[in-house]
Amino acid sequence: MTGPHETRRMGHLRPEGRENPRPSGVYDLVVVGGGPAGLVCAAGSAGLGLSVALVEKHLLGGDCLNTGCVPSKALLRSAHAAAAARRADALGVRTGEVTVDFAAVMERMRRLRADISEHDGVARFTEKGCDVYLGEGRFTGPDVFAIDGRELRFRRAVIATGARPALPPIPGLAGVDALTSDTLFGLTELPERLIVIGGGAIGSEMSQAFARFGTQVTLLEMAPHLLPHDDPEAGALVAAALAADGADVRVATGAKSVRRDGSEIVVELPDGEVRSDVLLVAAGRRANVEGLGLDAAGVLVADNGLVGVDTRLRTSNPRIYAAGDVCSRIAFTHAADEMARTVIRNAFFPGSKRADRLVIPWCTYTDPEVAHVGVTARDAAGRDDIDVVTVPLGDMDRGITDGLSAGFLRVRLAASGDAILGATIVGPHAGDLIQQIAVAMAAGMGLGALGAVVRPYPTLGEAVRRAADERNRGKLTESTQRWLARWFGVWRRFA
Repeated sequence: MTGPHETRRMGHLRPEGRENPRPSGVYDLVVVGGGPAGLVCAAGSAGLGLSVALVEKHLLGGDCLNTGCVPSKALLRSAHAAAAARRADALGVRTGEVTVDFAAVMERMRRLRADISEHDGVARFTEKGCDVYLGEGRFTGPDVFAIDGRELRFRRAVIATGARPALPPIPGLAGVDALTSDTLFGLTELPERLIVIGGGAIGSEMSQAFARFGTQVTLLEMAPHLLPHDDPEAGALVAAALAADGADVRVATGAKSVRRDGSEIVVELPDGEVRSDVLLVAAGRRANVEGLGLDAAGVLVADNGLVGVDTRLRTSNPRIYAAGDVCSRIAFTHAADEMARTVIRNAFFPGSKRADRLVIPWCTYTDPEVAHVGVTARDAAGRDDIDVVTVPLGDMDRGITDGLSAGFLRVRLAASGDAILGATIVGPHAGDLIQQIAVAMAAGMGLGALGAVVRPYPTLGEAVRRAADERNRGKLTESTQRWLARWFGVWRRFA
């Protein structure tokens, strides 16, 4: 892909003709990987006055900037605008026929990505005091990383090489040039038909986006519902929304094989086949651990394919830490950011910060959004020590004025107290709404105290207060009701 925006992005992230620096002395920290975790480690450590080497094999910014969060959310913004325009009639707004200029959508995405790339670029991190090395390297010892004929000796190192899309073992898949998130954003023409394998966050988001652009989308998910890590009801609501946008959503459906038939891609299913022009595979990711010389560094890889770390994010080599997707199943940019901060705290200061105690929410940016934090429906299944309170967002006054027909706030609490164990929100701006619950959980604030906070009216955020009120009514036991009856009997005599 070429063009002025791509030239500008590459100029920031991998300047042509640039030579790597020459190391002088021992680095306090060598950061292997220039995605979100690596960039935070490098910037934070350099800001403390430490000597830092930042190494990136491909492009600084990692998946988030180049093939993940940034380009996908740019496409989603355009897709949401198209859907809102088509549905404006219900609000008394007449727009006429709505068409999508896919070339303009992609041009906007590339422009925004190039704008943001400056923040992650070589020049910026050099200005911060980092020695930036571009190219492929490997550990050659427990305290040495080699790249471009140079030996980078270190007191501490962090592995932050991230992950890449994984292709499931479907017969014939490797021979059909399937797209992944790494290649999807290189499309220049809108496909007429698109099959998506995988109904997680990426698959669901992109299925909805392309359906709204006008593509005939078929989404295949092996699990009984979309977004398998979230509440089943949330997955069902997203499936209904995608169907309303014209997508053919098939859950509990796995691909038996894939083949090419002329210009078509054919996916064989247990009950037939589907044909398409383009196939997108969004069925998981694999940690980037190959070729790093981890054996020479004394760093062990766990059975699940991730770099093994303890609660402090330290590997089997006490000099070397890991952060982000390469060592965690919680594969989100904000999680990588927080793990990077944890590495800095543990690598250079006394005491320790435990990564397993972090409160990390997540959000899928479909319409409606699905946000979650803490204990999931799967975690809570079969447990009698958890209470659940659900508030339909369509019952809130703001939900009524906005025309919400679906969506909810669901809070999971300790049955014997007021502690918030987890929550799920399905609805507009769920990713913003979940933050107040995440803050409360991190601060040890119970639902009663969180519900006592005054909120502006009318907002969907009032659902938290309503959840607290419903919980209080549910905890009003018969003995409490008898006590209140006696108290008000006395009160009336003196009132």
